[in-house]
Amino acid sequence: MTSDADPTQSYTAEGVADEHGRLVDIRIHQSGKTQHIAGRYGDSQDAAILRPWREARARGERVLPVFLGAGLGGAVRTLLQETDDDERPLPLAVVDKESPILAVTGLRDELSEASPDRVLFLDDSDPNIALAAITRWQMQNGGLPLMPLAHPFYLRLDRSYYQPLRSSLAASGEADFWSRTRYPKFRSSPPRVLLITSQYFLMGEIEAACKRLGVPHRFVAILDDEIGSHEFVEQLLTAVVEFKPDFVFTINHLGVDREGVLMELLDRLKLPLASWFVDNPHLILYLYEKVVSTRAAIFTWDADNIATLRDLGFDQVHYLPLATDPHRFQPPRQTPAPVADVAFVGNSMVFKVGHRMRVAKPPKPLLVRYRSLAAEFGEHEERSVRRFLELEHPDLVPHFEALDTMERRLAFEAMITWEATRQYRLACLQGVMGLNPLIAGDRGWRITLRHDPRPWRYHHELSYYADLPGFYPSVTVNFNATSKQMKGAVNQRVFDAPAAGAFVLTDWRAQMDQLFEPGAEVIAYHSPDEATELAQRYLRDEPARRTVIAAARQRILAHHTYDIRVGELLEIMRQSFG
Repeated sequence: MTSDADPTQSYTAEGVADEHGRLVDIRIHQSGKTQHIAGRYGDSQDAAILRPWREARARGERVLPVFLGAGLGGAVRTLLQETDDDERPLPLAVVDKESPILAVTGLRDELSEASPDRVLFLDDSDPNIALAAITRWQMQNGGLPLMPLAHPFYLRLDRSYYQPLRSSLAASGEADFWSRTRYPKFRSSPPRVLLITSQYFLMGEIEAACKRLGVPHRFVAILDDEIGSHEFVEQLLTAVVEFKPDFVFTINHLGVDREGVLMELLDRLKLPLASWFVDNPHLILYLYEKVVSTRAAIFTWDADNIATLRDLGFDQVHYLPLATDPHRFQPPRQTPAPVADVAFVGNSMVFKVGHRMRVAKPPKPLLVRYRSLAAEFGEHEERSVRRFLELEHPDLVPHFEALDTMERRLAFEAMITWEATRQYRLACLQGVMGLNPLIAGDRGWRITLRHDPRPWRYHHELSYYADLPGFYPSVTVNFNATSKQMKGAVNQRVFDAPAAGAFVLTDWRAQMDQLFEPGAEVIAYHSPDEATELAQRYLRDEPARRTVIAAARQRILAHHTYDIRVGELLEIMRQSFG
């Protein structure tokens, strides 16, 4: 939900008093026109605003009133007076961002002094933030239905702000979601899964695996700019009521808002969350302050993250490495035309580093040393840039802490991580640059290798779904250099290429030996010089390549498919929350 309102308030407000000095109206001057908030109908207007609440009160219903626009404050004061003697007087909320009007009425200061414990006053110009605060307030007050009491003038003053809020709040009062979501979990086999879908490529594999395994599932779609929005929350609640899932599944915490509304909502619903991190959680959870929940199970593709995730307060943390979809990555029926003897597919990180640098705007002491810091961080055992600075460069920590927003600090950590990856990939590629490699990726490679006199070929970025399944088998040696966001884990290519019947030469990772038999199912180099030797050897020895490919594919089909990973995740969720 977005608002087109001008945050600077493109109007002026002028109070109108009667002969006794009592405020009876406010004139709004906007774009050469004058409007009246109350006019001749102030008293009847307040009565009309309060009518739905009074009718609900007469029926004995307990609802949480939410005023959308306070006007002169008459309706708000009346409601407080009429409920002041109740045995359990309910609180009320006021959403009013109109600072020129509030300056005339003085209502906010009046309410903060007279009824600080009963009135929640919200004035954020972002309606999503206001809605998130109301949702938390609702849950703190027993999840009672919300009743929007909208001032008609405010609906005209800023329709794009107040009207969607009224619709969202009205929808929450039409059904008692809480009672309808109290159903037993994990009574069926396999469990029922609510998938929070996004543009992330891996969700397609999860969906396909659920279908093949016969796992009942349903989707709640989300775009990046809808996180925490009222549309997403409404979709989620509807799906819970209608589908009755056993747990919610997401990737990289997508759908989990920073304010913690979703986590609080899932706690209220007694609905567990499974979040599978397939990117560095240190570059994701940094943004979240309220992410810990006893109903959240965290899965990570990198075993090195388990300890730090538990340090954050998560009780349920599990290692779940990447895998492949052998229905997508499978050997071609016919031998493909050769594309290259040696090829590397990956991002140069040039533009990613530049983008994070523009967001972080690091001060000079950090900026002038970022390349050397990245090189050192790339070789360090620490996975978090912040902790790396604390351990090795405490003199730079105050400059890092001086980055005044979480976004800037996160951007700096990502900048160092991506720069470490840029340097590392370039160093690894030195091992095959003498073999005229084909490099597929972004245009940053032209910048990175512009001074290298050795011949190499450039190919534009390849689509994971449309291009890579056919590309890998057309290359004799698929060269791999893992990102420094995962210093011990293996990446997707180590699973995908052999599944497609292709040979891959990869950099050695500490967790690799748990997944493959070294030298038989995976061929790994420890240095650029060793990469040169191994690439030349396997370019010459086709029988050896085929033997490795066959052994790797057999291991992958038996242990490393997404069907297997989904099955493991389902069983862990059942054992943890069933």
